[in-house]
Amino acid sequence: MTKHQYHLAYPAALLLTVGIVGACARTPSLTPPAPAKLASAGPDSFDVRFTTSKGVFDVRVHRDWAPRGSDRVYHLVRARYYDGVRFFRTVKGFVTQFGLNGDTAVTRAWRGLRIDDDTVRKSNVRGTLSFAAGGANTRTTQLYISYGDNSRLDRSGFAVFGQVIRGMDAVVDSLYNGYGEGMPRGQGPMQDSINRQGNAYLVRGFPNLDYVITARIVREWKR
Repeated sequence: MTKHQYHLAYPAALLLTVGIVGACARTPSLTPPAPAKLASAGPDSFDVRFTTSKGVFDVRVHRDWAPRGSDRVYHLVRARYYDGVRFFRTVKGFVTQFGLNGDTAVTRAWRGLRIDDDTVRKSNVRGTLSFAAGGANTRTTQLYISYGDNSRLDRSGFAVFGQVIRGMDAVVDSLYNGYGEGMPRGQGPMQDSINRQGNAYLVRGFPNLDYVITARIVREWKR
């Protein structure tokens, strides 16, 4: 197992925790989330527009690729969960990871709301999105975008649910990667500290991190 596989496959201070975004008040749909709404199916496919500190990129989500993951992303975006989140782990040639919430109340609300795994139907290649996970059936809110061929992650169960259809080269590739992995492997933030302190920790210690300004669904398709 490579170093990068280890980071994606196990929790520790790695991929699956919940906590980052601004200090502004959250919507009722986030704290706590509504179980009935989370259990409902989303559209067959939909486009999400991420407006970021580096520009705009669009993602197309396909429910037939990973239905549980697709539905969770749909509800998170509609609830504006990703507004303000930082790309807290960006490793050149590997992935950029985001989805921790800066409001600690939101962190507590989402910590136990895991979804079961999806069958891997598409490969983790450049421009695809999957959920971060810390083991079987542990996905919650964290996502990563692959920068290169990460198909080795397929056999570890990382199910792709969508792909960047606009802005990969100009925007996603330009996200700040100077911190690299989280400490002590790199100079990046520690997930436990993000969970405890929220966005204040990132603004204080990692001011160069890029972030999502807004994430909005701009198109849907249903049978």
